[in-house]
Amino acid sequence: MTILLVEDAQDLAQVILRDLRAEGYDVLHAADGLTALELHTKHEPDLVILDWMLPKLDGLEVLRRIRRNSSVLVLMLTARTEETDRVVGLELGADDYLTKPFGRRELVARVRALLRRIEHVQQILAADRRPEGDVLRYETLALDPAGYQATLGGAPLSLTRTEFDLLHLLLRNPGRAFNRTYLLNTIWGEDYVLSDRSVDNTILRLRKKLGPLGEAIETVWGVGYRLRNA
Repeated sequence: MTILLVEDAQDLAQVILRDLRAEGYDVLHAADGLTALELHTKHEPDLVILDWMLPKLDGLEVLRRIRRNSSVLVLMLTARTEETDRVVGLELGADDYLTKPFGRRELVARVRALLRRIEHVQQILAADRRPEGDVLRYETLALDPAGYQATLGGAPLSLTRTEFDLLHLLLRNPGRAFNRTYLLNTIWGEDYVLSDRSVDNTILRLRKKLGPLGEAIETVWGVGYRLRNA
């Protein structure tokens, strides 16, 4: 799998590059935001490790632009420790968040966990996958699993990979209630390091992006969530 590391601190970047390449990953490196966008467009990596503070274009703006047309996994790196800063990154579409300074083993562990999610989710969804190219529809929402694209009222819908996979699961199972543990294990993976608040926060972001249609994702008190039958 291919990883794009976006980090302007050369000493730290070299350490991360060495550690990830030792794990067998193909790792590209950008030292500024504009170069990061160019490499992302050209190579379409499986994961972006993105520093917050960058020259030319800061990490949040890079994330905003990536999310216009890509659901690639994004792990944010930052020296900011305030909860509001973490929330901003997650609201803009980061999949995970690591605060500097961090341990090298922790970074590698998070990368492994994030990349395993891709294979894990694909296996879960393949169990009852529809014929290739079959688009899922729900009122004005259309989701194309093969093309990893979604539209709402005909307009492109910008979703993170996590949001897309969660919506895909709900659309395939309208009326079925999923508990948070199941969703964590299925969408995030069993070795995910955060709490089940990750599910709640992702549902909130997904509802917001869906506008009035977001009300169709119902809270099942004491259980989790379900998509209301159309």
